[in-house]
Amino acid sequence: MATADYNTLIPNNVDLSSDRRLQRALESWQPRFIEWWKMLGPVAFQDHDVYLRTAISVAQDGWANFGYVKMPEYRWGIFLADAVPGRKIAFGDHMGMDAWQEVPGEYRADLRRLIVVQGDTEPASVEQQRRLCLTAPSVYDLRNLFQVNVEEGRHLWAMVYLLHRYFGRDGREEADDLLQRHSGDQDNPRILGAFNQATPDWLSFYFFTYFTDRDGKFQLASLKESAFDPLSRTCEFMLKEEAHHMFVGASGVARVLQRTVDLMKEHDTSDVAQFGGIDLATIQRYLNFHFSVSLDLFGAETSTNAANYFAAGLKGRFHEEQRDDDHQMKGERRMVPAFESAAITEHEHASLTALNEMLREDYIADCAKGVERWNRILAGVGAELRLPHIGFNRHVGVFAGQPITPDGNVISEGGWKSGMASEWIPIDSDKEHVQALMSGIREPGKMAGWIAPPATGIHAKPIEFEYVRT
Repeated sequence: MATADYNTLIPNNVDLSSDRRLQRALESWQPRFIEWWKMLGPVAFQDHDVYLRTAISVAQDGWANFGYVKMPEYRWGIFLADAVPGRKIAFGDHMGMDAWQEVPGEYRADLRRLIVVQGDTEPASVEQQRRLCLTAPSVYDLRNLFQVNVEEGRHLWAMVYLLHRYFGRDGREEADDLLQRHSGDQDNPRILGAFNQATPDWLSFYFFTYFTDRDGKFQLASLKESAFDPLSRTCEFMLKEEAHHMFVGASGVARVLQRTVDLMKEHDTSDVAQFGGIDLATIQRYLNFHFSVSLDLFGAETSTNAANYFAAGLKGRFHEEQRDDDHQMKGERRMVPAFESAAITEHEHASLTALNEMLREDYIADCAKGVERWNRILAGVGAELRLPHIGFNRHVGVFAGQPITPDGNVISEGGWKSGMASEWIPIDSDKEHVQALMSGIREPGKMAGWIAPPATGIHAKPIEFEYVRT
């Protein structure tokens, strides 16, 4: 088991001190990271003590330590899961060969691109969420926001380490660029569209952490299968932290729904907005938007790049090693969604070129499980939430810009524009109402009126614990 070194400026379990040149380069990058954090991280509470978990080892039985820390002093570090002795490549053309400990020259550009795109999402979400700390519905939620933020920062460090360690000057330049692009910047935006969207309120944040961070889970799980062992081990550890981000989203939406149901029953009406709640129609519109935006993150339905990444061993499928096939898919074919002649249809394609769609299908199935749990809360009022059709509100792939309703109907362009402006995604009145509810609660244990309290606190602490010393 790799031992974590906490006696250095950059905590790590990669024996950073043995490579003085790499250590100096990363120590030079660190002040720029801290400057970025202070400028584009949370807009408040930077000098407050926050009850956060910090990685102290990669062991399964205890990889995090809880305690108070000021966010700029958080011990961001570099942690790789323990190496698997004799690990073999589990898929693609190099299947059965030893996993790579260095980057093969012929795959250098592709691997660097995969790492950069993943790395770019991490600081982007921090930038998107930087003002939410002003309107947290409880101190408990404020702490969860900051936990998500600092871990996204650590995930950035994970990708920056790989760029510095394995990609030379090109990697160092890419690492610098990760701090130069900014979410929503007109001149230098983040790479992926979903990470240039605003996260203006906590309902958006909960859906973002449920849907968009879940995309992160599937992307990281696919990269965890990589033949490039340092990337695989990095992503395996990142997945441990990603689970909490999705918990924040799943439980946050559930708490909003519970409060809405309580208000509906108390006042015998679905119009809970007049009583300081968020009605189910509004919640459904927020769900429609965030789910559809997240679907685009998987790319086009067919992709030769995805096929090449798989064949090369760079990026596998979700739970690749658990799949009962030959892990090469040569000659295999499958049906893929298509849109032609104003109709939703399917076409047969080589399975290798349909890997994006396969991953998207796995993601949708995982999302549906959470919606099913949310609907148990709504059963008492005879209502339910639904995932919209995969063609709704898409900007990437065969459905991009097509007039498809959340129910999967193809309608006229005029009817589609009318629906988009009035009933399918958050409209101005929804945003104004939700924004009006956003007022920061600073007293431990107290909750805003539009959300129910959590079932339990963090790390066996009570809900009224002072998670942020305000």
